[in-house]
Amino acid sequence: MARQSMREEIVEAAAERFHTHGYNAAGVKDITADAGVPKGSFYNHFASKEALALTILERYGASRRLAELADPAVPPVERLRRHFTFLRDEQQEYGYSRGCLLGNFGAEIADHSGTLRDGVEHGFDGWSQALSRAVADAVRDGSADPGLDPDDTALFLLCAWEGAILTARAARSDRPFTVFFAQTFDRLLAAPQR
Repeated sequence: MARQSMREEIVEAAAERFHTHGYNAAGVKDITADAGVPKGSFYNHFASKEALALTILERYGASRRLAELADPAVPPVERLRRHFTFLRDEQQEYGYSRGCLLGNFGAEIADHSGTLRDGVEHGFDGWSQALSRAVADAVRDGSADPGLDPDDTALFLLCAWEGAILTARAARSDRPFTVFFAQTFDRLLAAPQR
C-alpha cells in the first residue's frame, strides 16, 4: 500500500493530538514524531501550527455531517435527532474523553489567537446555520411550534449541546446527553398540540 502524502500524515497526526491533548500541548515536534516525518518537513507544508489548526478545523467541520440536516427525504425533526445521535455516539465511542474540537479550541485558545477564534466562529456559524434551516423546515411543516425562531433555536441547541459535551466529559456519563435529548425532542421540538 502506498504511503499517503507527508502533508496528510501531518494533518492526521495533528488532528489526533489536538483532539486528545489540546492545542497548547501539541508541539510541532510531537506532531511530526506522531506522523513519522522529519520536523523540518512541517514548514514545507504549513506556515505555522496555527495554519495547521485552521486546516484541521475545516476538516472537522466537514466531518460533522451538516449536509444531512438539509435532506428533504427525512422529516426535519428526525434530521435533527439523527444529527445529535451521531454526535452523541461519537462521544460515547471515545469514552467522553475528546469533546468537540470547535468547543475545545474555543475554550483553550480563542482568547489568544484572533485567527483561530475566527476559525472557531466560522465553524460554529456554519453549524448554527445548518441547524437553523432544519428548525425552519420543522416550523414550516408544522412539526415544531410555529412560534420558534429558527436562528435563536439553533443557537440555543448549539450552546446546549456544547454544554452537554462538557458535562459528559467531566462526569464520564451519558446523563447530560439523555437530558439534552429529552428537553430538545420531548419539549422544545415536540409536535405542537392540536
